[in-house]
Amino acid sequence: MGPLADLRVIDVATVVAGPGAARYMADFGADVIKVERPGTGDTARSLGWTDPKDGQSLWWKLIARNKRTITLDLKDTEDLDVMRRLCDSADVLIENFRPGTLERLGLDPETLLGRNPSLVITRVTGFGQTGPYSAKAGFATQAEALSGYAAISGEPGGQPLLPPIALTDEVTALAAAFATMVAVHSGVGQVVDVNLIESMLQMMGPLVALYGLTGETQERLGAQIPYTVPRNTYRCSDGHWIAISTSAESVADSVMELVGLGGDARLSSFAGRMEHRDLVDGRVADWVGGRTRAEALAAIDEVGAAGAPVNDMADLFADEHFRDRESIRELDGIPMQQLIARLSRTPGSLRWAGRSMDADGAWIRSEVERPTGDPA
Repeated sequence: MGPLADLRVIDVATVVAGPGAARYMADFGADVIKVERPGTGDTARSLGWTDPKDGQSLWWKLIARNKRTITLDLKDTEDLDVMRRLCDSADVLIENFRPGTLERLGLDPETLLGRNPSLVITRVTGFGQTGPYSAKAGFATQAEALSGYAAISGEPGGQPLLPPIALTDEVTALAAAFATMVAVHSGVGQVVDVNLIESMLQMMGPLVALYGLTGETQERLGAQIPYTVPRNTYRCSDGHWIAISTSAESVADSVMELVGLGGDARLSSFAGRMEHRDLVDGRVADWVGGRTRAEALAAIDEVGAAGAPVNDMADLFADEHFRDRESIRELDGIPMQQLIARLSRTPGSLRWAGRSMDADGAWIRSEVERPTGDPA
C-alpha cells in the first residue's frame, strides 16, 4: 500500500497546514487516522467551495484524502483514553493547537513519550512553541505579512499584496511532512516544532543575508525580480498573456537580439540589464505586444529562454502536458492534484477522497480496544 505503510499517523490538526502534512504521508501509504471533534468536525469541512453533489467542501475532499476518520471529544474521559491509546499505537502525532493546549488536555509530550518512547509529535503553530508571539493564534495572513513576503509582493509604489492562495499553509505542510519524516528516520521519539512564520521565512532565500550584510531590502517590482532582466508577464496582440524569464547570460543575449537590443554594450551583463530595467522590459513588452501568443512563444522557445502561457485553471485542464502526465486525477468523482512526487519503485497512491465524520470510528476503536482487566 505504499512505502510508508508501516507508519501510523494520528492527525488531530485542523484546516490546512497540519492536515496537509498528514495527507502527504497518507498519499504514500501511511495509516493516517483523522481525529475530529464532535459536531462540526475539522473546520476544513466547511471551508471554501463545495462539491455540488453532496455539499462537502472541496478543501476537505483533498486535504483528508486517504485518511480514516474518527470523532473524539478530548474533554470526555473515555474519548481521551481512546486518544491516548491511539498515540500509544502510533509513530506520529500531528497537532496544531495553541502551545499549552495539549498539556491542558493531559496529552503533553512528556506523558505521551513516557507511554510511547518512539512517538514523533509534530506541533504546527503560527509562531512556534516559544517566543513572544507563541501564545497568539496563528494564521497564514500573519505569516505572509511578518515574514517579509507581502512587503515584496505587488506593483512598484502600490500596496503590499497577499497571495491569492493558501500559500503559507501549503508550504508549511510540506515543511512539516519533511521534518516529521526526518524525525521518524532518526528512530528517536521527539517533538518537531514547525510554524507558519518560519516556513515562509525560508521562502525569502538570500533576502535575509542581503539585509544582514548590506542593509538593502528588495522593493516591490510586480511580476519582476531584481536580478533577472527581463522577467515579467507580457500581453500578446491576441489578448493572451505570457511569462518570460532569462536566467543565463547566453539566453539573455539571445533575447536581446530577438527584441532588437542586440549589440548594446550596456545590456551585456546582469548588472547592466538591471540598471536599464525599464528600457529592456519596455522593449520586450512592445515586441510581445506585436505578436500572437503562439508566435511569441515559438520565437522565445527557439532562443532557449523560459517562456510559457499564463494559464488559468481552464487552460491547465486543457494543457496536453498536464493531461499526458495525469497531473490531475479524479478520485471519488472529484478532480484533484496527483501525488506530489512520482517514485519509480515504491509509489504512493490515491485511494479515497475525504470521508464523512466518524466513518471509521468503530473500526479504529476496535483496534485500540483495551483488553479486559488492562489498567488505564
